[in-house]
Amino acid sequence: MESYTFVADEKARIDKWVSDRGEWSRSQVQEWIKTGVLLVNGTAVKPNYKLQLGDEIEVNIPEAVELEVLPEQISLDIVYEDEDVIVVNKPRGMVVHPAAGHTSGTLVNALLGHCDDLSGINGVKRPGIVHRIDKDTTGLLMVAKNDLAHESLASQLKDKTIKREYIALVHGELVHELGTIEAPIGRDTNDRQRMTVTDRNAKEAVTHFRLLERYKDFTLVECKLETGRTHQIRVHMRYIGHSLAGDPKYGPRRTIDLGGQALHAATLGFYHPRTKQWMEFEAPLPEDFKAELAKLDKIEKTR
Repeated sequence: MESYTFVADEKARIDKWVSDRGEWSRSQVQEWIKTGVLLVNGTAVKPNYKLQLGDEIEVNIPEAVELEVLPEQISLDIVYEDEDVIVVNKPRGMVVHPAAGHTSGTLVNALLGHCDDLSGINGVKRPGIVHRIDKDTTGLLMVAKNDLAHESLASQLKDKTIKREYIALVHGELVHELGTIEAPIGRDTNDRQRMTVTDRNAKEAVTHFRLLERYKDFTLVECKLETGRTHQIRVHMRYIGHSLAGDPKYGPRRTIDLGGQALHAATLGFYHPRTKQWMEFEAPLPEDFKAELAKLDKIEKTR
């Protein structure tokens, strides 16, 4: 059980005030209030209760109930596999791990159907998953098959030694050929399903980019992650005025029809957990991404 205690420093609705202090939605906070998980001064209140200065809020979040995740025979594009790790080229539209509303058809379901020796370090919901990419992002993902591999890969992520390079098509004609975006990312308080650049409840986020090709109204870039925040590339490129093409959450309404953001995890490199040898893999752009590029008018370089 996770427990939190807060002291109100302003007069505000209890549900909004609490949701602004953690990565929780207002609907989640309202549910806690209704079920007695959240108390004010030791007693139950209504979701529209208006906090008074000095009110003590106590939240006791029960342990999450694990979802039953069943093996499924789903075809996987396995780029590499040995006794310790699997590297998968994930297709667009596949959710990485099960969650409410996505308990089947995920990468985890497919992996459990492929092998039964995944690392259990992240529990039943996310066996073997060290990092993830968004549902509609394509490309390379590493999976641990045992706890030794999981701890090693997680440590490399923390130490920023894993190489993760993405290819992205963004709106607008990018002026700079190289750049670094260093801007903290946190939950958007106006829309809990979105992330944004903010200094409130945020974490360090660093993205390096390099121009690959210019098109009329678009630019193809390579983005290299130094950190791995939720939606990092999508948020950072929007922050500098170049939202990803096809992005339904952070991009403009008038965009390409790709069924999701034009973002591909093209290169993945890490030290093998057992041999300590450097391993590096590449995945070509998916056919739908290449087809969209072929429709664009390329701007020839002047020098």
